[in-house]
Amino acid sequence: MLKKVLKYFSEKENRLVFALIVLGSICWSLTMVRSGLCFDKGCVSGIGFWGANGHDGIWHISLIKSLMRGGFENPVFAGEKLKNYHIGFDLLVSFLSRISGVDPMILYFQVLPPFMALIIGLLVYIFMFKWTKSKLSAFWALFFIYFGGGLGWVVTLIREGKIAGDSMFWAQSSATTLINPPFSLSLIFLLLGLIFFSSYLNFSRILDLILIGIFWGLLVQIKIYASVLVLGSLFLLLIYSFLFKKDKFVLVLKSLVLVFLISVFVYLISVKSSTGLIQFRPFWFLETMMLFGDRLHWERFYQAMTNYILGRIYLKAFLAYVLAFVIFLVGNLGTRIISFLWFIRKDSFLKKPNLIEAFLFFLTFFGVLLPMLFVQEGTAWNTIQFFYYSLFVFGMFSGILVAMIMSVLNKSLSLFLILSFVFLTLPTTVATMSHYLSRLPQAKISLNEFNALRFLSSQPKGTVLSLQIPGSFYGNNEFPTPLYLYDSTAYVSAFSGQTVYLEDIVNLNIMNYNWDERLAKIKVFLSDANSASARNFLRESNISYIYLVKRMGVGLDEKALNIKNIYDNDEVIVYKVLPI
Repeated sequence: MLKKVLKYFSEKENRLVFALIVLGSICWSLTMVRSGLCFDKGCVSGIGFWGANGHDGIWHISLIKSLMRGGFENPVFAGEKLKNYHIGFDLLVSFLSRISGVDPMILYFQVLPPFMALIIGLLVYIFMFKWTKSKLSAFWALFFIYFGGGLGWVVTLIREGKIAGDSMFWAQSSATTLINPPFSLSLIFLLLGLIFFSSYLNFSRILDLILIGIFWGLLVQIKIYASVLVLGSLFLLLIYSFLFKKDKFVLVLKSLVLVFLISVFVYLISVKSSTGLIQFRPFWFLETMMLFGDRLHWERFYQAMTNYILGRIYLKAFLAYVLAFVIFLVGNLGTRIISFLWFIRKDSFLKKPNLIEAFLFFLTFFGVLLPMLFVQEGTAWNTIQFFYYSLFVFGMFSGILVAMIMSVLNKSLSLFLILSFVFLTLPTTVATMSHYLSRLPQAKISLNEFNALRFLSSQPKGTVLSLQIPGSFYGNNEFPTPLYLYDSTAYVSAFSGQTVYLEDIVNLNIMNYNWDERLAKIKVFLSDANSASARNFLRESNISYIYLVKRMGVGLDEKALNIKNIYDNDEVIVYKVLPI
């Protein structure tokens, strides 16, 4: 198979496509591959993390190591099982690490990102060519999927004279795809499902149906957002086929039933979710886009749109929210806005498209609609991830439209069109890359801390009390920022491989854990650290180790607490809680 692929792209007419896939994969991978490595000669300063890797990447490493130990305990909330989290990607990496012997952090940051970027590019090209029979359409779809971005750079250029604003309209650019590895993996499964679904609709082979069920059914534990979109789109496609494509109705029905059954089965045998995670809060993204200082921040518009609602001036409120939605859509799509020409072309969607076109339209529709109506409890903005799948499909549609336009233009106008799209699309990617290619990382773990945590990893398994109150130093001016000052992260569990009593409040919020009581107990412990009640807290909470950053300025009496200093360096002390 690999030989066939290499032979195909070695042909002269396909080399440009292969070059684009390689270039796009390098671009995507640059957001990941530098993190987790020493960022200066000799590793004097420590291990660096760029961008969201200082939080999200650390969490995944923590979870992967926890899964490698067996069971489904939450590594940052000792004694509790994981809930409300799709673990498919992390389970895969833990398996790969076990069978290969490669450190999970190397797999996560250096090995899998380039691999997934290449696979996504190859699958996009295969699907687009299979669907459109046009190499030019497939080429431009690859361009938009790898390099597509919003128009935030236009706003920052006007306001501040610089190119930035990646997530000004809430969605991030394509260049950051690998920052969310479960999303990246879900794209691979989504594309594989699309390829076999297209084949199944044409040839009705049972093997294609089985593969559809596997790839789309597993999405429920890779990325629940993708699973919801696929199941919803298949349901609407079933209705559509009944009305307009009756000869394909049974095929769509079989696909929907099999994907649904496998999704339910996978859900029931793995980490489950509780109810109440999704809240109905219409137009939250539109309002906060206008309100928040790190978004578009058009405060007068926000005041107008919300005051119209309060004042029951419904016509003006309707117009204001429609305009805000248009700004949201255009701002996030950027040059991909050309995809809307898909619906007004001569053989438009309104003239009964084939089932693949209809499925992609339904998926895009749901991806736009759901974040407009719902947010996630604890971390409201998480549901923007529905919209990322819409942006992915918009990239496909955009590729088709550019190819169609170029086919009717002469060479000069085609060259002008190409340069225009490249010039208007790339600024967001360039701005994103500059953030991840900076000489110094945004966050780090020092060599002293790394050695302390490596020592802790060699100790018998137990629960660690990490003594730096999450977020207590937030807002500091150090750069690179030590992880204990960066934010509430899972770095102690990630680097020690031990379970922590309380860590990474950000993800605990996303997973809907009640962590307040534990934080309150830690604060009480710190306020009277050498008392009998503090000693009892350690026993009652089954604490085995105390990881103390000296900068906290907390002195612990070993005799009073019945603990023993087992590791000490310039930055960290590690205590072992002794048995009674």
